[in-house]
Amino acid sequence: MLQYLKILLYPISLLYGLVMWIRNRLYDAGTLTAVSFDLPTIAVGNLSVGGTGKTPHVEYLIRLLKDHFVVATLSRGYNRRSRGYLLADENSTAAHLGDEPMQFHQKFPDISVSVGEERMLAIPQLLGEKPDTQVVLLDDAFQHRSIKPGLNILITEYNRPFTRDHVVPFGRLREGRKGYERANCIIVSKCPSDLTETRKQVLRDEIAPLPHQRLFFTCLQYGALYDMFTQEPVTVSPEATLLLVCGIARPAPLVQHLKEHYNEVFLLPFPDHYYYSNNDLEKVSKELKDLPGTQKLVVTTEKDAVRLHLLQPRLQELGLQIAVMPVEISFLSGEGNSFNNYIFDYMQGWGGYIRT
Repeated sequence: MLQYLKILLYPISLLYGLVMWIRNRLYDAGTLTAVSFDLPTIAVGNLSVGGTGKTPHVEYLIRLLKDHFVVATLSRGYNRRSRGYLLADENSTAAHLGDEPMQFHQKFPDISVSVGEERMLAIPQLLGEKPDTQVVLLDDAFQHRSIKPGLNILITEYNRPFTRDHVVPFGRLREGRKGYERANCIIVSKCPSDLTETRKQVLRDEIAPLPHQRLFFTCLQYGALYDMFTQEPVTVSPEATLLLVCGIARPAPLVQHLKEHYNEVFLLPFPDHYYYSNNDLEKVSKELKDLPGTQKLVVTTEKDAVRLHLLQPRLQELGLQIAVMPVEISFLSGEGNSFNNYIFDYMQGWGGYIRT
């Protein structure tokens, strides 16, 4: 039945793909105008609707650049409860900014974090408030063609690269596969840490990067659990029973990681970018009590944690301790230095932007 439904969706995918193709050709021809700015701009995005691990790649760039340049991020602020341009401050929450920008703001308070649906208008507003900004990281901006970034980084997932996918709703692509040609750099994310050179070559041949494009491979690296409110490390026995509460597009890699280190892992999934309610917390509390074992703990992601923070009073009433699992990316085969130099070379191509 599901297969028949997908077949019925295929004509819609063709129509949507055609609309996106026409739109891109109008930008390529200059009929629709793309604006560039007189400072380095690095866009990080994907062709698919989510789940490629874009956020930890943006965080990697922040860590790489923030000690050498004045860094700002600009996101759409997906699913936030506000509109227009906003610059994060001490009163900001996930409701104002969206979960990913709020995560950037909490983890990197020394950079400027901003949101705005119309990024062509938001960048001048950001620079007006933060005129010392030396580089803007454009989060999830690959399809936002009204801005022409100086460097376009495309993330594609190892288990579902864009080369094997289709345009929504038949598949998960936001536009046709040929959109990859706009990228300066392609990163295959969520790779196995022991990915062989033979398998990498198969992917290189499949993606077939253009002569100007660089191709890198990354894997996820999970850190140590910490308390959501105190930020202190949480020590958990391997014999513990964990309840993973998360609203992310692809929880499977995190589930697999936890199962490799803990006795029992149960998943309580919610939709991507989901805002939890008090009723949801009641459900979490009940699920935890019903689980087997003497040591039980709720675990969540950093992205979920900034949304759960909105319900801190109720969490404390219920006595729920929530441990957060941080995640970073690591480049395979010692490619990290090569990628770092690639980014710094781009930065140094701008007059006056010299690495300190």
